Amino acid sequence: MGDPKEAGAEGPPAGAAARGGLSLLSQGESEEPSAQGSALFLGGNEVKSRAVVKYSSAPLRTAFARLEEKTDLKLPPANWLRESAKLGPAGTTILGNSKKSKPFSSFGMAYDFIDSVGNDVDVVSDSENIKKLLKIPYSKSHVSMAVHRIGRTLLLDELDIQELFMRSSQTGDWTWLKEFYQRLIDQKWQRKKKSKEHWYQKAILSKFLYYSINGDGAAQPVSSTAEQQESSSSDQTNDSEGASWPAPFEMPSSVSEDPSASSQGSEPLEPSCIVGHVASAPKEQNLTTLFNDGEHSQGLKNDFVRNILWTFEDIHMLVGSNMPIFGGGRYPAVSLRLRDNNKPINVLTGIDYWLDNLICNVPELVMCFHVNGIVQKYEMIKTEEIPNLENSNFSTKVIKDIAQNILSFLKSNCTKEGHTYWLFKASGSDIVKLYDLTTLCEETEDKYQNPFTMPVAILLYKVACNMMMKKNQNKKHYGTIRTLLLNCLKLLDKSRHPQIIASANYMLSELFQLDEPKKEENSESPLNENSDESYSEEEEEMPDSDENGSYSTSSDPSDDSKAVAIIKSVGELSVPEKYKSIHQIRPSCAFPVCHDTEERCRLVLSYVLEGLKSVDSSIKKESDLPAADPSTPIPLKYEDESTRGGPEGLEKQMALFLDKMGSLQKGNYSSQSGMIPGSWQHKMKLQLILKSSKAYYVLSDAAMSLQKYGRALRYIKLALQSHDTYCCLCTNMLSEVLLFLSQYLTLCGDIQLMLAQNANNRAAHLEEFHYQTKEDQEILHSLHRESSCQGFAWATDLSTDLESQLSVSCKCYEAANEILQFSDLKSQNPEHYVQVLKRMGNIRNEIGVFYMNQAAALQSERVVSKSVSAAEQQLWKKSFSCFEKGIHNFESIEDATNAALLLCNTGRLMRICAQAHCGAGDEFKREFSPEEGLYYNKAIDYYLKALRSLGTRDIHPAVWDSVNWELSTTYFTMATLQQDYAPLSRKAQEQIEKEVSEAMMKSLKYCDVDSMSARQPLCQYRAATIHHRLASMYHSCLRNQVLSVQGW
Repeated sequence: MGDPKEAGAEGPPAGAAARGGLSLLSQGESEEPSAQGSALFLGGNEVKSRAVVKYSSAPLRTAFARLEEKTDLKLPPANWLRESAKLGPAGTTILGNSKKSKPFSSFGMAYDFIDSVGNDVDVVSDSENIKKLLKIPYSKSHVSMAVHRIGRTLLLDELDIQELFMRSSQTGDWTWLKEFYQRLIDQKWQRKKKSKEHWYQKAILSKFLYYSINGDGAAQPVSSTAEQQESSSSDQTNDSEGASWPAPFEMPSSVSEDPSASSQGSEPLEPSCIVGHVASAPKEQNLTTLFNDGEHSQGLKNDFVRNILWTFEDIHMLVGSNMPIFGGGRYPAVSLRLRDNNKPINVLTGIDYWLDNLICNVPELVMCFHVNGIVQKYEMIKTEEIPNLENSNFSTKVIKDIAQNILSFLKSNCTKEGHTYWLFKASGSDIVKLYDLTTLCEETEDKYQNPFTMPVAILLYKVACNMMMKKNQNKKHYGTIRTLLLNCLKLLDKSRHPQIIASANYMLSELFQLDEPKKEENSESPLNENSDESYSEEEEEMPDSDENGSYSTSSDPSDDSKAVAIIKSVGELSVPEKYKSIHQIRPSCAFPVCHDTEERCRLVLSYVLEGLKSVDSSIKKESDLPAADPSTPIPLKYEDESTRGGPEGLEKQMALFLDKMGSLQKGNYSSQSGMIPGSWQHKMKLQLILKSSKAYYVLSDAAMSLQKYGRALRYIKLALQSHDTYCCLCTNMLSEVLLFLSQYLTLCGDIQLMLAQNANNRAAHLEEFHYQTKEDQEILHSLHRESSCQGFAWATDLSTDLESQLSVSCKCYEAANEILQFSDLKSQNPEHYVQVLKRMGNIRNEIGVFYMNQAAALQSERVVSKSVSAAEQQLWKKSFSCFEKGIHNFESIEDATNAALLLCNTGRLMRICAQAHCGAGDEFKREFSPEEGLYYNKAIDYYLKALRSLGTRDIHPAVWDSVNWELSTTYFTMATLQQDYAPLSRKAQEQIEKEVSEAMMKSLKYCDVDSMSARQPLCQYRAATIHHRLASMYHSCLRNQVLSVQGW
């Protein structure tokens, strides 16, 4: 096996093996080298054949021993029926007493080479089934095979009718098929027993092989034990073969998902497809295999010695073979055959030998002839010479045509994935019929009686998983994946296979991209044009004329009404390209195009709901909801007025929230349903809940853009409820999930702010907020099985109070910012961090303006003579605190423009404070107070800071002009008040005039009269007013000086 000297056992001598196909070799095994391909020229006909060994567990090739003439093969050798590394399984199975072709042999190969299924390979089957199909026109024997379609790949398995009906008589299974068979095909069916001659020939061949590897030509007696084993082998054959068929619903222990038979505490399987974001960017996911390695149940194990990727003309086949291959000396790779010299080789035997060598790429055949078990001679025959042997002449070109026609016939009629088709030809008949057993089975009381149902569903599922795992997978394959999964779900009973159903629904939800609309370059077909049943438009049109293939979908109603299609004569299979015109199979189907975001998200949620139902149904519970914990208080609807909606209550709720977030970081876990961490239910439900939260988030964002704020708040509430449940279940919070939560809270803050700013349409928003679909209710019910879903209730209440709405919005942003501090998320997601801080600065500006306006309103209602109230001062402090925090937010992200605007608003607040301190008492006795001056100077300081923050007018001309105008106004107002209400009791006239003059000049400095803008007339008017006031003041000053000089 690893000896380079023996290279070429399944290919040419050393050198070609290095160019062979990919090998999957277990420890202690090696790949038998294979040729890149060979072209055989037989009788002027060229047949292209290429074989690549994909896997081999064959032992080291051994040189066979030429037996001496007159060796009696009837006498058993000493090593007979003992396990032999040289023969592998061939020696012990040649009598047929243990491993004949299993009903699911193709599935075992398909599981091992999942990459090939659905795309690259046309047929997966045992080599014996391939040979039987290609010999149909030459043989009168019956043919009975099960056909399954996965994508463009057909899986062929022997369907042993005799074995099935023997089982039916014992167990009652398959009675519907037995009745159908006896009614339409063979009314007098009875089990046929194999002749003694058959078993005699089997025993002779087995002994011959053991002699050949023993190297001793002399017959050696054996113990009575071996003789008893030989005599009993034929008697036990029927029982051992019959045991290879499983009962319907029988599943491998590793995939048993019956809730009544499974325990959450000891799950043998990991959930398939539990991690990843296929929708946003196809990545390799943690998709674990559904069957454990070494699984023997139901024949799902790949039992072949070698698996070969055989290309015969344009047909690509994955073939399993157990043929022993010998090598050594002058014959590096030969197959060994035993023939009765009195019986000439016929066409069937010749085709059989030729195909075996072709499939395994063996260049020569060694034939040993015997008479009545006595060895006569050996003969060496090259593979390309087999079709020209005497009495065994056949055309390789015809074999090629037969293969192409059969494949075309099957692909054109086996159109439904997940269905079991039955290809049948009765003994001695020339008619080949194809039945859809799945359709026939559905007409019975129990549609799950078909034992192929589970393996087919698993294979559909595994192929879909494999396609989703590929990193370079593009969206063009999503239609195929969706079809595979939908067909998988059609085959499974929800009550018996919850794990696969939940996983398949999760993968379906992952196919739809939530964050952006679907973009199909050359696809404008609506959703209903996608086919779940078929891969091509041509498949539904069954040709009914001889020109298109001469097969019929209807003939004698009493006999053929159940047949999907019929080949009227096997001779037609030999006609070149007889079925060529219908061999047009499209490898994939269209993916539904959802241009509407809500439609896309609703599809995702429908799959999520089905997945959640499957998970919930598999959890053993005495009731839908867990019993109350006596140590846990039951939350009531009543809320104290002091904590309802107010900022103080929010502070407490936020503290509890942050405490909860901190505990989640430590990995605390609490589930009300009793799911065990690590079980497949736990892992799958986590992924489904996270997917639902994403879908609701996208729905909320879409509603927000449509200005449907009530609907947006409802969706973000569901998103946060989903996330709260996820937090309750999660044992290890991922940073990515925390980022999602920060995004959800940011959007919730946006919605609350918009609701506060659009109070006029409150009734419509309230109606949208309380509306709920049945789907949403069912998802929420599943969430309530795990959590109270109240963790974010403080953020999603629809309040009628403006202050409360603004406060909730601010708390949402603050919580989002706090989350970004966990695990250093802000450095990993700088863009989101900047957006959160901008929103925090903005909402603090909004709240500051709100409190400032309230203070101004109180001031306007207050009697002028009264002093400033405590309520006003409290509002000033709140407003100032909000502005200060907002300025810090903007400065921390170097947002100069917004920082300048908040500084400008703080200046306005200072001016309101100044106005509130107007002197009390008689209007005529009023003076400009020190408090007024203090606050006006503070306002000036904030305006100057705003200008310094902007730097130059080029940064933001509109804001620059606005700050300049406010600064000019402040100087002008202060100067005017000092001029009109001069504080003569505290300052000299000259000092007051000097201060007024300086303030007026500064106001004039910041009053831009030259720039063209909407404010230009106001600037010009103010400049004129300033000049007029200064002139009046200077005139009055001059006049007073003249009068004092004249002594007046």
